[in-house]
Amino acid sequence: MGSSLLTFLRRVEEALLALLLTAMIGVAATQVVLRNFFEGGIYWGDSAVRVMVLWVALLGAMVASRKDEHIRIDIAGRFLPDTLKPYVSRMVSLFTCFVLALFCWYSIDFVRYEYEDGTLAFGQVPAWICELIMPIGSGVMALRYALLTIWPERGTAG
Repeated sequence: MGSSLLTFLRRVEEALLALLLTAMIGVAATQVVLRNFFEGGIYWGDSAVRVMVLWVALLGAMVASRKDEHIRIDIAGRFLPDTLKPYVSRMVSLFTCFVLALFCWYSIDFVRYEYEDGTLAFGQVPAWICELIMPIGSGVMALRYALLTIWPERGTAG
C-alpha cells in the first residue's frame, strides 16, 4: 500500500513537471513568434511563464530531493574519514530540513497575505494560487530531509 502510494506520488510529480516544462516552453516560444512576426503577443504570456518557472524550479527541486540529488558543495566529504561521513551527512540533512521548514513556514504566511490582499498574478488568476507551490514544495522537501536525517541509508527513494 505505502509503496504504491509513493510510486503514484512520484509519477504525479514527474508528470506535472513535464507538463509544466512543456507548457512553459510552448508559451515562451509562442510569445517570441508573435512578437517577431505579428507585432503582438499573448497578454498574460510573460506573467504565466514567470509563474511556470517558479513551479518548474520547485517541482524539480522536489524530484531532486527524492534521492538527495541536489547540487551541493561537499568539501568536507572529500577530506573526512569514512567513520565521520554518516554523522556529517545527518547534520547536513537536519540543517537542510530546518532551512526548508523555515521557508515553508514563511511562505505559508506570504501566500496567506496574498490571499487576504486579493492580489492578481495575471488576468483573473489570484496570485496566491500561483504561489502555492512554495509552501507545498518546501514542505515536501523538509519532510524528505527529515526522513534522510533519521534513515540516511534508506533516503526517500519511494
